[in-house]
Amino acid sequence: MASSPARSDDTVTMNFGSGPGALPRAALLAAQEEFLDVEGSGMSILEHSHRGSVYDRIHEEARALFRKVLDLPASHEVLFFQGGASEQFATVPMNFLRPGDRAGYAVHGVWGEKAVQEATTWAPLAGAEAPVVASSQEGTRYLRVPSAAELGAFSGSLRYVHTTTNETIHGVQWHAEAIAAAVPAGVPLVCDMSSDFLSRPTDLSPFALTYAGAQKNVGPSGLVVAIVNADFAKECRKDLPRIFRYDVNLKEKSLVNTPPVFSVYLTRNVLRWLDAEGGLPAMAERNTAKAKLVYDALESCGGFYTVPVERAARSQMNVVFGLPNAQLDMRFLAEAKTRRMVGLSGHRSVGGMRAALYNAVPLAWAEALAEFLVDFAKRAG
Repeated sequence: MASSPARSDDTVTMNFGSGPGALPRAALLAAQEEFLDVEGSGMSILEHSHRGSVYDRIHEEARALFRKVLDLPASHEVLFFQGGASEQFATVPMNFLRPGDRAGYAVHGVWGEKAVQEATTWAPLAGAEAPVVASSQEGTRYLRVPSAAELGAFSGSLRYVHTTTNETIHGVQWHAEAIAAAVPAGVPLVCDMSSDFLSRPTDLSPFALTYAGAQKNVGPSGLVVAIVNADFAKECRKDLPRIFRYDVNLKEKSLVNTPPVFSVYLTRNVLRWLDAEGGLPAMAERNTAKAKLVYDALESCGGFYTVPVERAARSQMNVVFGLPNAQLDMRFLAEAKTRRMVGLSGHRSVGGMRAALYNAVPLAWAEALAEFLVDFAKRAG
């Protein structure tokens, strides 16, 4: 079968979906080029043993690139898991809650709620207390991050505090530095960073454990990347099945069982691209510029669009906005599709619109979206 030519720029569909998100063209083309023959082995990466030398090189290169681009301290290690961030919602309390323990959960969106749900399920089984929750929920919406007063609920002894950096559904972002400064000192800090991981330089040394589903900024679905303080990982319960224990996965370098080899391979390609593009400082500069373009366009339209999230908490990764009515929603999405823009519909639980501006979304796409926003408002307003 003849190989398909690479898509030209004028036939590219602009993916603004929240996940799986856009992937760098360079990473995809590299995978296309060696899909049938990786590293001259005569075999696809999908066929290689996870114990073989070819995959071992890819696995270790991916881990090394994470260390490099994140500038990880020696205290922290890179782990790969399956099951998505949602499985981590369950495995974190399973590993670290023991009889009499309490954990704190700071919630500013749906994914934080789901993490609380899993902890609440596990706690009584472990003889632990229900988690203490600090939430910024107002009615059915989240428009900001938890306040200092709300975080005051975290008084007393806590086994760990869990939160989320970027909430994709409501478009609320809480930067890692602010989280580290806001939670009680000395309490292990656990964080779901799925949708803004690798989007900007971030000091992960204050965090005992961070994890991220790959399908936003990192690679394809099927892989979770965890950055764990090795000493914290070793504190996990030893009465769990080995496959769920952080210390076992740490010791086995994420090779307890067959990992999602293609997801790791493509993530390695993404990391090569990210490193070549200037690393996290370059990503931060681009992401700031993209978000500014889109938010400025929304606000320039005389109130035609609503942007509900408080300015200080607005996500750079997931821009959430609304139109005046449902009829215009449908018209907006239909016209966007004619411009080869997809993924702009908001989450089914909140409605409205949402544009994901992950690392692989080029500045030109953000410019095109901003132009469309202004043009649509002029014609429909």
